[in-house]
Amino acid sequence: MDPRTPYTAVVLAGGKAARLGGQAKPQLEVGGRTMLAAVLAAVADADHRVVVGPPQPVPPGVLLVREQPPRGGPVAALRAGLTVVVTDVVAVLAGDLPFLTGELVADLRARLTDDGVLVVDEGGRDQYLLGVWRTAALRAATADVHGPTSLRRVLAPLVVTRHRPAVAPGTPPPWTDCDTPADLARARAAAGEQPTPPPTPPRTEPQTPEPAARPSLLPRFQSPPD
Repeated sequence: MDPRTPYTAVVLAGGKAARLGGQAKPQLEVGGRTMLAAVLAAVADADHRVVVGPPQPVPPGVLLVREQPPRGGPVAALRAGLTVVVTDVVAVLAGDLPFLTGELVADLRARLTDDGVLVVDEGGRDQYLLGVWRTAALRAATADVHGPTSLRRVLAPLVVTRHRPAVAPGTPPPWTDCDTPADLARARAAAGEQPTPPPTPPRTEPQTPEPAARPSLLPRFQSPPD
């Protein structure tokens, strides 16, 4: 595809993030900026940028939409994002990719020849939330889906090109996401952040035991005999 072809970026930034204590995962920081900010920076050249998820801070010019039902899963989120897409090409991205680059997005756009092109990670797994697609193909695939289902199952019938980007040694791969506290800690370490030490408990002064009461040396008063 001609890299000058207009495209829209749809970023899925919802989910419960239960393994991260229910925090708003895309708003967690890695390398001094939120993960959502990193993803949006990688698609700064998009004609339109759309974030699907609950109310959260987004830069000016970025459209925030909500899936129905709320927290209805990635298929519902994708369908909500597609309702506002007006370009023929759309990049579909997760909101927790702190090492995504504009170069990779441009590479994917250039490789789009069929219904879509997506990244395959080092384990051979398809990254459905790291790809570029024909808008019409995604609309057709998600139109009649009802109830919770996986994005993989919905998009499986599409004709997809798979791309394995080269990753330089010592460089975090662009598909790095953060689903658990350990994932987040590794991502922050890869970004050059120093680990945060556990909080030091407040220091308490040792308590000096009070001396035992000394027995009285005075004779005990006795009642006079009857």
